[in-house]
Amino acid sequence: MNFINVFENNKKWVADKLDKDENYFSNLSKGQNPELLYIGCSDSRVTAEDLMGVQPGDAFVHRNIANMVINIDLNTMSVVEYAVKHLEVKHVVVCGHYYCGGVKAAMQSADLGVLNPWLRNIRDVYRLHQDELDTITDEESRYKRLVELNVQEQCVNVIKTAVVQKAIRERDLTIHGWVFDIHTGKLIDLNIDFKEILKDIMKIYTLK
Repeated sequence: MNFINVFENNKKWVADKLDKDENYFSNLSKGQNPELLYIGCSDSRVTAEDLMGVQPGDAFVHRNIANMVINIDLNTMSVVEYAVKHLEVKHVVVCGHYYCGGVKAAMQSADLGVLNPWLRNIRDVYRLHQDELDTITDEESRYKRLVELNVQEQCVNVIKTAVVQKAIRERDLTIHGWVFDIHTGKLIDLNIDFKEILKDIMKIYTLK
């Protein structure tokens, strides 16, 4: 991409939208009513709207390194609060992707400066699932499995939040864990059994 072309590309995009619907932007400016909150990775190869095939206004999107949901990250927590409480989304998706640089970095022992505290959260995921991961002898397969387990743990972190617990009790809110396979372009639903995962620990996290 040539950065200088960004504004020319914008002009073409505007013209294309107006050619198809002269009211496109006036309708878009009326507000948003997305059905889902998408929490994904900041990786430049993984764009939420494109991979889901949705249009502007369909998804409320938050992205950070390795699609993390950390309870002391006010950015992510504010996004979850706003999407669930005020936009009343019906679905919350945490979507990781294979060959994630953040997950790969967390598997190394290198000192990465300011990234260390962020990546430690992924290393904690490895610690929680070390017995399973250490049985995987192929490094690439272990790497991909950690991507999946990280998605699972971030979904659990979503469920731990008060606003999500309240929404699940009072209305129809569903949590999903997905992985995007960069090699094939396919989205994979991990079909995580949250009830089974949380059955022995949710009493610790349940908020009234």
